[in-house]
Amino acid sequence: MTHHALLLSAPGPKTNWAGMPTYNTIIAVTAGAGLLLVVALGYQLLKPGRTITPDGWALAFGAIGFVLVVAGLHMVLTWPLAGGGFPQNNIAFGEPAVLFGVLLLAAALYLWKRGADINSANRVVHTARVTAPVSLLVFGVGLACLGIAAAGWKYTLFAAPPQEPVAGKFARWPWLETSFVSAAYLLVGVGAVLFPFMLRRPRGRAAQVIGVAWGLSGLAFFLFGALAYFTHIGLIMNTK
Repeated sequence: MTHHALLLSAPGPKTNWAGMPTYNTIIAVTAGAGLLLVVALGYQLLKPGRTITPDGWALAFGAIGFVLVVAGLHMVLTWPLAGGGFPQNNIAFGEPAVLFGVLLLAAALYLWKRGADINSANRVVHTARVTAPVSLLVFGVGLACLGIAAAGWKYTLFAAPPQEPVAGKFARWPWLETSFVSAAYLLVGVGAVLFPFMLRRPRGRAAQVIGVAWGLSGLAFFLFGALAYFTHIGLIMNTK
């Protein structure tokens, strides 16, 4: 059982939630949506003759990127979860959120300013060339996500306390939720690490692996975050 679970499993637990703002609900939903949209845009780019409306994608990426950067930066700069006994979650959720958010904002800016390029005859090759420099950062994000996944499994970081509705039912098996969240990070990491190599052959097998990895992880984070709106509110009500 993690320090988080131990903290909240004592008789009559009380938690200072006012001094410990938590953003992994909105971060999970928006990050999941962002991953799913990246996969969807990549699929459309690779479909010959498919017309893409860049303004719509710019709006979507910009909105998601803004939320991730704002919420993630607050976690990175203030470490709000440190006071509750699990500062590691500031790293595990806040820093990837900032990195992914910045990447989405960059994509939104490009689509807004140069969106017509993604409907050109050689759009796949052109997009690969434009994306090549930033792929180094994507690769680094992938390595970070692999590290978070490994730390999650080793230290059982993401186990829910027994006071949390739904997930708390499995508190006696802390590896269960830990494995779910760590597996999602693992899939994000695998896709991101493959990303620079995929740009050499955008229609190759690596693109398919990335699509599956980011699609599954995006769906996992999206649904996990949506469910967390209920479970985290319930946790607060049970421990305030």
